[in-house]
Amino acid sequence: MARRGHVPTVIEARDGPSPLSRAVGILPRSMRLLEPSRVAAAIRAEAVAVPQVIFHVGPKPIARMRLDRAPDPDERLFALPQDRTEAHLRAALERFGGRVAFATALETLEEHEGGVTVRMNGAERRFSHVIGADGAASDVRAALGIPFDGYDLPDRWSIADVDAEGWPDSDCFQGFFLEGGGAVIVVPLGAGRFRVISNRPDALAALPVPMSVTRTRREGAFTIPVRQARRYGAGRVFLAGDAAHAHSPVGGRGMNLGIAGAADLAARLTEGGLGDYHAVRHAEGARVIALSERARRAVMEGSALRRRLVRLGMRAVAAIPPLERRVVRLILDA
Repeated sequence: MARRGHVPTVIEARDGPSPLSRAVGILPRSMRLLEPSRVAAAIRAEAVAVPQVIFHVGPKPIARMRLDRAPDPDERLFALPQDRTEAHLRAALERFGGRVAFATALETLEEHEGGVTVRMNGAERRFSHVIGADGAASDVRAALGIPFDGYDLPDRWSIADVDAEGWPDSDCFQGFFLEGGGAVIVVPLGAGRFRVISNRPDALAALPVPMSVTRTRREGAFTIPVRQARRYGAGRVFLAGDAAHAHSPVGGRGMNLGIAGAADLAARLTEGGLGDYHAVRHAEGARVIALSERARRAVMEGSALRRRLVRLGMRAVAAIPPLERRVVRLILDA
């Protein structure tokens, strides 16, 4: 919006930028959306361009899928900690005359004819529109009374952001399938830095191969919601990002879906078409949630026979280059 000449007021309840890395993967479509603001160039200069996905059963590699066959160097999966992606977005906002007002909490909002009155840190201000991009536990969504339909996954997931020495294929995305539907994913975040995530309570303990960890930046366990707001707004107040949709990290779509929704909403606010925002973005959110859940269930649920068939399919895709290229295009463009 700021690039289009409409500088928004951005508030954040935390005292400063989050040091935590949540989402990691940035897809080509997101890079194209971020290109006009020069954020894509900044990400490209810092991120890991992931060349391959390597699948394992336990410690044994079973398939390698190339992500770097396309002649366009931007048709890649870029991996960067979310705190660094946010830093580049914040810098772009400042270049266009905006800033993030940290330590500023939303208290109430009330829509009136022609605007919305927002109370924050004890003071009231009036805005033409409000966007709630305040996460899965959105206060804006709660204030609007919009249900967050869906369910929570039963497994306790875990995450570890670590520095490690000597990790093989250190620039590759690696997935390890475990007995009983377990999985561990290792994603490169930079030189010697990795994200380890699992649908088991301790991601590092679940990893079936040794990792020489020299520093643990963050560890935690959490429950994953698979939910979508019934409406993406009401009146002059709109929802975006995790406030509108949440799903498992399988497929790496969460942040990318949020970027697409934010870009769409910014264009509609500045150029018109707000009436279609819910219909377009809700349909896309539902599609991505369904895609993520199909992928998760394929590798983590069902019978042992079904999981073996999925792994055989992965081997076949990796062994047949035309099929591999088709699947990679679906992964990067979906």
